[in-house]
Amino acid sequence: MKRLILAVLAVALLACSAAYAQNLTATEIIEKADQKQRGETSMGELKMTIVRPTWKREMQMKSWSKGTEYMLILVTSPARDEGTAFLKRENEIWNWQPTIDRVIKLPPSMMMQSWMGSDFTNDDLVRESSIVKDYTHKLLGKETIEGRECYKIELTPKENAPVVWGKVLSWIDTKEFMQMKTEMYDEDGYLVNTMYGKNVKEMDGRLLPSVLEVIPADEEGHKTIVEYLTLKFNEPIKESFFSVQTMKRVR
Repeated sequence: MKRLILAVLAVALLACSAAYAQNLTATEIIEKADQKQRGETSMGELKMTIVRPTWKREMQMKSWSKGTEYMLILVTSPARDEGTAFLKRENEIWNWQPTIDRVIKLPPSMMMQSWMGSDFTNDDLVRESSIVKDYTHKLLGKETIEGRECYKIELTPKENAPVVWGKVLSWIDTKEFMQMKTEMYDEDGYLVNTMYGKNVKEMDGRLLPSVLEVIPADEEGHKTIVEYLTLKFNEPIKESFFSVQTMKRVR
């Protein structure tokens, strides 16, 4: 009888969970996906590979983030770029270039420019815009990406939001809330970039794509691959860490 009761309870809990998942709004799905890949804080090491028709270049970096307001990215190799850093602190974005001993504050007009010669923009790397706060969200249905059932969600920028994209389509895994594919469109509705999440694995207790691949829509043979080598979530990081002074000396 005890086993029967436990079995009934288990089935009921699964049914409740399934019903809850089915009743999630598009905004709730986006919030879950954003929080899963971000955490309260995160720190990691990553490798970026820039691929072009006639050459390929690799870079390694360290990154730290706290919520949506603070992020620091440090380039650790190759030697010619070592020490270059980018800082996001609330609404301000800074770049430290040690070779010329100069700190540059990036204006909003530079957010769509290429980051370090890659297919990522400055906005992609420092995430000036918030996919939760700056967009409205609409659930378009479900599609299968990389063998996983995904919610297909349309993100449309809110009026006066500080965003660079005219529209974003995002495919989010229905079970693990992983972003498996994202399409970025300009203000005229033309596809600019497609980003794929690949090589799903557990990182610090979370199942996430460990590889992000960005492919421009109109540049054949171009792509940028980011591979997370290590990733930790929710380690204590003080807001004071995210400063221009830290950006210039962190290693």
